[in-house]
Amino acid sequence: MFETIIIFGSIALVMGLVLGISSKIFAVDKDERIDLVADCLPGANCGGCGFSGCGALAEAIVKGEAPVNACPGCTNVEKIAEIMGVKAEKTTPMGAFVKCSGSIDKVNYKYLFDGTKSCKDITNMNLGDKACAYACLGYGDCVEKCVFGALSIKEALATVDLTKCTGCGQCVSACPKNVIELMPKDTKYFVKCSSKDKGPVVKDACIVGCIGCKICEKNCEAGAISVIDNIAKIDIIKCTKCGVCAEKCPKKIIEIKE
Repeated sequence: MFETIIIFGSIALVMGLVLGISSKIFAVDKDERIDLVADCLPGANCGGCGFSGCGALAEAIVKGEAPVNACPGCTNVEKIAEIMGVKAEKTTPMGAFVKCSGSIDKVNYKYLFDGTKSCKDITNMNLGDKACAYACLGYGDCVEKCVFGALSIKEALATVDLTKCTGCGQCVSACPKNVIELMPKDTKYFVKCSSKDKGPVVKDACIVGCIGCKICEKNCEAGAISVIDNIAKIDIIKCTKCGVCAEKCPKKIIEIKE
């Protein structure tokens, strides 16, 4: 019995030595900049950068596989650039904008839904319970995806708190109706509707939907707004923020961001 213990103990000792030596021989030196860069990132692991998490992004930045400003929600870009010894390029803060105004009191319903509270599930079944085929369904798939707490549902409509939004884009991917779009946070005017239906159809579904009347287009001296596929679209580059389009819109569907 004693001999058996000695034998197994010796084997364990030898194996331990072998593993210890192997770990030294085959050890891969980790670039210390990876941890420094990771400390500058939010740590939310939201995936908005296209990588699996902040750690993966930090490694990619150090390897030169991603730019120093790859994280849309990072406020320490200049610090990361300093660590990497490069110049930080100026970026435009982006935010999520909901292109729909179809809250409970403004949109008609085809039926009352009492199933799984999921925008994706109800869309796959029959395009949703709201009369407008392009409307935000308001069941919160986007809210569940937002790790920053920037989204909420009010009156069956997604609402964004731009002060919390980092522009990661996870809500955009989560929305089966494609009513959420990333735009510069300083965007002054945007069309809060996504319907491509013709005016009469829109009126039957929603009291505030864009009817494609082109009044905004005709009154925009900068040529920044046009009606395409029955929906008004604003070119934020051409937009002079004069506000005429919002003033003239008969449906008041052009929202003003203060």
